[in-house]
Amino acid sequence: MHSVATVLALVVLATAVATTADRLKAPAPSLLVLVGLGLALIPGVPDVEVTPNVVSLVVLPPLLYAAATDVSSRELRAVLGRVAGLAFGLVLVTAAAVAVVVWLLLPGVTPAAGFVLGAVLASTDPVAVSALGRRLALPPRLLALVQGESLLNDATSLVMFRIAVAGAVAGGTLSVTGATGRFLGLAGGGATVGVAVAICAGFLRSRTEDPVLETVLALVTPYAAYVLGEALNVSGVTAVVLAGLVLGARTRRFTSGPLRLQVAAVYDVLVFLLESVVFALIGLQLPLLVRRLPAGRTDVAIAIVAVTAVLLLTRLAALLPAALVSGRRGGSGTAAGAAVATWAGTRGVVPLAAALSMPLNIPGRPQLLVVATGVIVVTLVVQGLTLAPLVRRLGVTRDPQADQEEEALARHRTAVAALSRLEELVDLEAAPPPVAVRLRADLSASTTADYRRLRRELLAVEAAELLRLSETGQISEPVRRRLQRGLDLEEAALDE
Repeated sequence: MHSVATVLALVVLATAVATTADRLKAPAPSLLVLVGLGLALIPGVPDVEVTPNVVSLVVLPPLLYAAATDVSSRELRAVLGRVAGLAFGLVLVTAAAVAVVVWLLLPGVTPAAGFVLGAVLASTDPVAVSALGRRLALPPRLLALVQGESLLNDATSLVMFRIAVAGAVAGGTLSVTGATGRFLGLAGGGATVGVAVAICAGFLRSRTEDPVLETVLALVTPYAAYVLGEALNVSGVTAVVLAGLVLGARTRRFTSGPLRLQVAAVYDVLVFLLESVVFALIGLQLPLLVRRLPAGRTDVAIAIVAVTAVLLLTRLAALLPAALVSGRRGGSGTAAGAAVATWAGTRGVVPLAAALSMPLNIPGRPQLLVVATGVIVVTLVVQGLTLAPLVRRLGVTRDPQADQEEEALARHRTAVAALSRLEELVDLEAAPPPVAVRLRADLSASTTADYRRLRRELLAVEAAELLRLSETGQISEPVRRRLQRGLDLEEAALDE
């Protein structure tokens, strides 16, 4: 009962904070962490324990899945090489650098235990990145880079975490060959499970028109991918990410507009509730963990600052050269873009779940847990609150004029495609002349069955044209989604 009351209180608090964040033009995740931190420092406030299973099993799958479906598949393909390099190479380098720092600064922490912490903190967090990215008009390719990297490096870092834990518990005896084989097995198996779940979910969703069943299938999919992956002893996180990426690129092909609107509305509520609770819990955890340390452990505070600096420096060192090379070749990379991508690399829910699941026999676990949580809090608060000003200062935003031009192009092309199809229907005598005249003139609302039937067909043509424009790079994914939502709303109105 106490846990339920705590969650309800956090939801109410988060709603108030989100409203305040909108008015202050500040990121809600950062404010929620600060509020949770402030509450934990108030005398008399009961301690709130967070168990790893709650975060990993209940919270993580839907948040990862929602973040994965939000990524533009076309933009992700364009930056896939850089994303793969960051998700594998940067994760390994970052984990090693963090291991060296904590081994030097924290007495009692072995290099193997330090590598466990490095694996925990090596990944940027897709939940935090998506929450922050929703507020910023970043260029599509840069947004796809930070979103795609955060999804894939979560999968790789958590696989690396499991291998590092096995090595630390075994006294650091895990061989490079054994670690590589284990990594490929966990990651490859998770990817296979994710694709299989996505295919099954897509098959079922394409054959139902029941709104309730469609929504239930959408909600169950991430949990099915995670549980099946873990049951098969592969990476459940990788399974969820791959399922989200595959279904995100295909959903618009097998669901109708009204169903998409309903599922999106349900997921928006679910994501808001889970994000609200988990970001507040991150702030609540740090004072509790600090109180459990022996008094006078200033080395932990120094380690938090040092590890945060290492994360930023290694990230910038990986992003900057590639951006400069891309810029010289006429690509989209710039030093300003690299700086924004570096600063956008906040840590959040995924590292918290991994940190809490560290075995009790890891050397120096209490200190490592405080460092991990402290770094998460610092990145969410400092980087989260200053990311928008940095973006504006460096001018790394999408040109509003370009959006307007793309939207005008898309509206014109979809109208042309719809009118062309209408003329075909008139020639086939499938469209009554009065209805055809009305559709040509205004496409205003009507109650006739002929109008609704023909308008639905024309909406399908417009949606297909939107998809073609997006896949050929003539319009960006945000523009396509905005116009697609308008078509979905009109389709839903036809059913009323």
